[in-house]
Amino acid sequence: MSEKPQDAPQNYDSETVYDKAEKATAISKCGACGANLVYRPDTECLSCSHCGNQVGFASFQSVKLPFSQLLAGQVGKWTDTHVFQCSNCGAKEILSRSDIAKSCGFCGTSNVVQTQELSGLKPNAVLPFKLTKESAIERVIQWTKRKFFAPRRFKNDVSPEDVDGVYNPAFTFDTATVTRYEGRLGKTETYTVMVNGKPSVRTKTVYFNISGTYAGDFRDVLIHASSVVKPKDLSKIQPFDTAHSKHYSNNYLFGFVANQYEKDGRVCWDEAKKQIDARIKAAILRQYTYTTVQSFRADTSYNNLYFSYLLLPVYIGHCDWRKKVYNFFVNGSTGKVSGKTPVSPVRVGIVAGLATVLVAAAIALAVIFGNPPA
Repeated sequence: MSEKPQDAPQNYDSETVYDKAEKATAISKCGACGANLVYRPDTECLSCSHCGNQVGFASFQSVKLPFSQLLAGQVGKWTDTHVFQCSNCGAKEILSRSDIAKSCGFCGTSNVVQTQELSGLKPNAVLPFKLTKESAIERVIQWTKRKFFAPRRFKNDVSPEDVDGVYNPAFTFDTATVTRYEGRLGKTETYTVMVNGKPSVRTKTVYFNISGTYAGDFRDVLIHASSVVKPKDLSKIQPFDTAHSKHYSNNYLFGFVANQYEKDGRVCWDEAKKQIDARIKAAILRQYTYTTVQSFRADTSYNNLYFSYLLLPVYIGHCDWRKKVYNFFVNGSTGKVSGKTPVSPVRVGIVAGLATVLVAAAIALAVIFGNPPA
């Protein structure tokens, strides 16, 4: 097997094999027996799998921070953690100073080395897992059974494997906007004229100028900040209920993997502005009746800008079928599932055959009634 470049992080998506292994995450010990405590989404407590002891902790609603603090470097930094980077796939994991990574949480490789102190922001918010791993597996099984083109035996025997909870980094932004705009729109109209004694339909485009001011209010504009799980796979299990995120605490990470951001807050804000600008333009144009845009110019000011750097909960796993791996993703908050399943050629053939028959029948009926299709 050829080695992967150490400086080129692996992108994990619905077509990539997730070979999970033992995780090395932050550790909290049970005061009763000394075993590890993990966060249980169903009880919202730290729980000991050995003796059943449960430890509660204070939980607070997250508060967004002024973006000016980010620009001035006045937001919290990591002080009690390291970044460990896998030399095989390049994935990074956030681990406490006292931990030693024995295996990569993303590709299973045992060659995990510390590369640097975690430079950058400490998350100020986390959307905790609400689903347990068992509930996520049940969601995947039910989702699989609803996949029409999946083979019947696969749906009957589906057994999700290596299901792990991964916190993925993202930034959200709140802002109030004021936009001054001007442009020129066109509206196409139809009219009838007589040509050689016969009516003829003509069209013309009438152009008109627009200008004005538009006020907007945007909340929780979400930008994913890592490519370890590709945005296209995360987008399929959205939305994430970021409005109910909690103030960041290490307690939520016990038993899970946390992934560091690759795009910082400034880069994510630039992406968020593009989304906001597109939404502003669409909202402005909805005020007018038009068929074409000849020109449009807008100048937007962004006021009361706040942000959160938060971690989003996702379960990742796979199902094996005939020596192939099919990955899935589960929103750890809502339970929404996305991924790939095998496709039954028989089922595809049946549907294609039925479609052919229906088309042939429609053509035959059209011919019989003297109205053949164009």
